[in-house]
Amino acid sequence: MGESVLGVAEAISFWDDRHQVQGELTSGGDLSFDHVGNEIFYALRIGLLIELVGDMSSLSAPLRILDAGCGKGVFGRAMGRFGHRVDGIDSSEHAIALCRAGAGARERYFVSTLASWTAPYVYDAVYCVDVLFHIMDDPTWEKSVRNLASLVSTGGLLALADHGGEEDRVWSKYQKTRGASRYDEVLESCGMRRTGFLPYRFRHSPAGFHTFVKDG
Repeated sequence: MGESVLGVAEAISFWDDRHQVQGELTSGGDLSFDHVGNEIFYALRIGLLIELVGDMSSLSAPLRILDAGCGKGVFGRAMGRFGHRVDGIDSSEHAIALCRAGAGARERYFVSTLASWTAPYVYDAVYCVDVLFHIMDDPTWEKSVRNLASLVSTGGLLALADHGGEEDRVWSKYQKTRGASRYDEVLESCGMRRTGFLPYRFRHSPAGFHTFVKDG
């Protein structure tokens, strides 16, 4: 690889800087795509989240959702428009400031890491889109996965994006993917049951959502 990977503090600084320099879509999207490509990529992933979360929300009984690693809030705003009640968290202060400026009535945004977020309630659905494979430190990755699982209500959904294979691989100083069995091992001990893997199937992306439900 030729370069050392980012430490935890370095990664937080790296992503805050990237959110300040890059546009709304490229800051949390794929830098190899142009703007139109990222527009499609975001729309596709929003569609997959609709498929996973469903459309059973209503004004009287909205689902409570955690957007873990929300970036500039593209997914959170979409879920809010669809009638869900959304909490979005991200370690980037710049990104969260932008989220709050454009938030709808059903959205709230907070500066927090995945591993440290707490709430006075649990969520019907927790999703984490293309964030976990940017956590280079294994103990921090595992702590993040365990914490997200702890925030899911009984019968609730956990959807975590990563590559779909079994190989652990370091791709760059800020990207490390983990095999599906790594997720299974951690999450089974948290009372989560795997329900599948939903691939993006967009261009060259090997990523998708590992999906789990919390059994009673």
